[in-house]
Parts: sequence; structure tokens; C-alpha cells
Amino acid sequence: MKILSVLFLLAALTGCVSSNYYVLSTAPQPATTYRYVNGTIGVEKVIVPKYLFKREIAVAKSASQVTFLSGASWAEDIDEGLTQRLISFLQKKFNKPEVYNYPWDVGEQPRIKVKVQISRFIAQGDRVYLDASIQLENMRTGKRKAKLFSTTVPSGSSASSIVAAMDRAFDRLEEEVAEGIRRF
Repeated sequence: MKILSVLFLLAALTGCVSSNYYVLSTAPQPATTYRYVNGTIGVEKVIVPKYLFKREIAVAKSASQVTFLSGASWAEDIDEGLTQRLISFLQKKFNKPEVYNYPWDVGEQPRIKVKVQISRFIAQGDRVYLDASIQLENMRTGKRKAKLFSTTVPSGSSASSIVAAMDRAFDRLEEEVAEGIRRF
């Protein structure tokens, strides 16, 4: 009887903790593509703020206060998901399968290494804010190029509208990285 009571209690608690899960790891199909022919591209793991390591979706109440949406969780580690999304987007954008996670266990060094560090990626009020630095490095010549990136996208207050706005903001960042590679 105790076992049945425990199982019933666990089933009831599981129903109360149900959540909606979200991902940002699906790369969009670019409207335009670039021609890129020389060498491979290596993408370092995207660095994100610590508040994105929690599975709940963070929302800023003020410049110094962060809260988490109840019932809304990330279905993936956001840093890994964004890294894979950036890789997939660059493969599509340059029509080039030779875009890999950096470092990797192959003998060939990439021609260009991409590093993205996100300093702010959060909803506040009715907007999503994305601030990041982008660094490109030619691994053969040592030449580097760095750029700051910032965008805001309108959002609602629901988790789904916040995630949709975050998706659009990251779209803009991906385009900026691709344009940087094209001009590098």
C-alpha cells in the first residue's frame, strides 16, 4: 500500500511540474548564399552568460534583477545548441559542409576560426536584447578581426513570444558572422 501511495504521489507531482520546452538550435535557411571556396571554418563553442545555463528561460525585471519563467524551460544546453545552430547556418550560407566545431580531432587546421561571446541575451519589458562580440582569426596568417554586435527585437511577455524574438535576434547575429567571414 505504501508503494502505491508513493507512486500516486510521484504521478501527481509529475503532472504539476509539466513544462513547455523550447530550443534555438534550428538554423534558418538563408535568403541569400555566399560563395566561399578556400579551406575550412572552425567555430568555437558560443560563450553565453551564466543565467542561460539554467534550464528555465531568464527574463530581466531590471538592469540588475533576473527572474525565470515558470513552466518554460530550454530543452537543450543553450551554449551547445547555439554553437550547432551557427555551424549549420554557416554551412547553408556558404553552401559548404566543411564548417566544424573547433577544436576538433582532425589534422587539418581551419583557415578561419570564429569565436562568439554573448554578453547579454535576455528579454526585458517588451524586447529581447542580444549583445555579443565576434572574433575572426585567419589561422594561417594570424590576422584577426573583432567586432561588437548589438540588436533588440520586439517581443511579447509569453515564453513563446520571447523565444521567437530570441530566434530572430540570433538570426541577425548569424548574418553578421557570415558577412564578416565573407569580407575577411
